[in-house]
Amino acid sequence: MTLRVLAAMSGGVDSAVAAARAVEAGYDVTGVHLALSSNPQSYRTGARGCCTIEDSRDARRAADVIGIPFYIWDMAEEFDRDVVQDFVAEYAAGRTPNPCLRCNEKIKFQAVLERALALGFDAVCTGHHVRLENGRLRRSVDAAKDQSYVLAVLTREQLAHAIFPLGDCTKEEVRAEAARRGLTVADKPDSHDICFIADGDTSGFLERRLGSNPGPIVDETGQVVGEHLGAHAFTVGQRRGLNLSGAPHRRYVLSIEPVSNTVRVGPREALKVDRIVGERPVWSGCEPPEEWTPFLVQLRAHGEVYSCRARQYEGRVEILLDEPALGVAKGQAAVLYDGDVVMGSSTIAETSRVEQAAANHAE
Repeated sequence: MTLRVLAAMSGGVDSAVAAARAVEAGYDVTGVHLALSSNPQSYRTGARGCCTIEDSRDARRAADVIGIPFYIWDMAEEFDRDVVQDFVAEYAAGRTPNPCLRCNEKIKFQAVLERALALGFDAVCTGHHVRLENGRLRRSVDAAKDQSYVLAVLTREQLAHAIFPLGDCTKEEVRAEAARRGLTVADKPDSHDICFIADGDTSGFLERRLGSNPGPIVDETGQVVGEHLGAHAFTVGQRRGLNLSGAPHRRYVLSIEPVSNTVRVGPREALKVDRIVGERPVWSGCEPPEEWTPFLVQLRAHGEVYSCRARQYEGRVEILLDEPALGVAKGQAAVLYDGDVVMGSSTIAETSRVEQAAANHAE
């Protein structure tokens, strides 16, 4: 029996080549473009933004070249509720969300997959750069394009209905293949930054949604050293844009307190943490470890990888880093790996410095 596959086609080169490879593999493939904006722009601004009219047309042209049926699904309402509004609410709560991760979780592999299965499809195919082997996610062979971090939130059931054809090749190879296949998107720039903020001005976007809300900037001792126009404009580890003239040394954002509307700043050393607590865990590569187990952990998209020990305790994930990490922001994902295989993921809820606390206690 031929597998029926729904290929999500964004209008970019990766999803087009992924759909073509799915056809070549013998699947019965149908292309679908997700209309995620209720008021799409006619054209993107350079490589910024996505989900434009131009993108839907590029996806349709690619489907025509590949020779598969093509549809457009309006998911603007779901995207606004589950991604855009969630993004704004997280910043308002003093956290730093990853909207790409949320989109994969709530839209592409929840809403789309559920609809696809209801229509009789067996799997959803996307152009993500990641490998799926024996039901487990593995990093792409192209480390610079690896997207396992933003897909680590997917459950085993979702992965069982997913196909990722591009994990075994580099982006350069994908573009060369697109050109050979006659796909006009072969040289199309990748979209970057946050897709629903086409001008790249995240602070301005949040201010339009949340308004201006002045509050104090304080140092480690609690002394007021400046004022901000809205705590949502800051993220942990930020150095630029603090407007703290006359400071004797560089200061970084250490924490954001939404209740008191206070931004706390301090020296780079104070950013170091070695204990992380994550909530809403998803274990796709192993059973939840009840005992301390060695892993590698990645704390932001394309960020550094740290050696650690982790366990699940009372429904949360506790992670102890072998070496402290800098600027770990609440709201980001902590993704645990065994080598290049994803074991689990959770949303960072707490951070602390166990090593420093122990030293202070000893004194």
